[in-house]
Amino acid sequence: MLLCMLAMPLAGHADEAADAGRRLAEAVYDAPNGDDLASRAKMTLTEKGRDPREREMYSLAVDRGRGERWSLTRFTSPSDIKGVGLLTKDYPGDENDQWLYLPALDRVRRVSSSRKGGRFVGSDIFFEDLRDREVSMDSHRLLGEGNIGKLVCKLLESIPVDPDNSVYTKRISWVHPQTLIPLRVDLYQAHSKEPVKRLSVQRIKKIQGFWTVLESTMEDLESGHVTRISQDAVKYNQGIPDRLFTSQALADDSAEAAYRP
Repeated sequence: MLLCMLAMPLAGHADEAADAGRRLAEAVYDAPNGDDLASRAKMTLTEKGRDPREREMYSLAVDRGRGERWSLTRFTSPSDIKGVGLLTKDYPGDENDQWLYLPALDRVRRVSSSRKGGRFVGSDIFFEDLRDREVSMDSHRLLGEGNIGKLVCKLLESIPVDPDNSVYTKRISWVHPQTLIPLRVDLYQAHSKEPVKRLSVQRIKKIQGFWTVLESTMEDLESGHVTRISQDAVKYNQGIPDRLFTSQALADDSAEAAYRP
């Protein structure tokens, strides 16, 4: 009886942490980000013993509501990956489709769900990192507070409800409460007690009323390889049409030009 009484407050605190964690996760997921988005960016790959490699790209995305989001990423340079495109369609729940266009083969290839841990064009970004992840797919817990520089953030732990639908076993996010942007995310996998990758946000700005990440890095903490994404042009709410987000349109980028920032 005494053990039961002692355990009750602990259970109460655990429930509070879970409730607070879910509320925070929902707030982050539901943060306003416009009906559609177009951005231009530079990807820089850095690793020991090699000169940095730079790639230029743009992205288009539409939010269709109720957990449905479509996005398209297209590379414009250098020549060896120019025209490569990735189309991602996220649907409510754990449903999504991805297609990769390889101009050298003039072929659109579906990305298997088993490749969610594959590296996108040799970067530190996995195919899974480019997919939407609904709040209900993870159990969440508020761990307390942590600092990113002088900024006080909320520490959020997220663990997949179904271990098979993620290459990560756990994510810990440092969420900036004023902007609801995770300024850092540590990503864990089953083989390591320490994080294997880290997403860090270096620069944000409010554009057209929406908080926007302009510079971020994804670092492989085991190899030291780093992928930096720097956005230099962003436009919201242009009315980007659905017809751009098909596997057929992925092989022809001419219709996208009007919506590039």
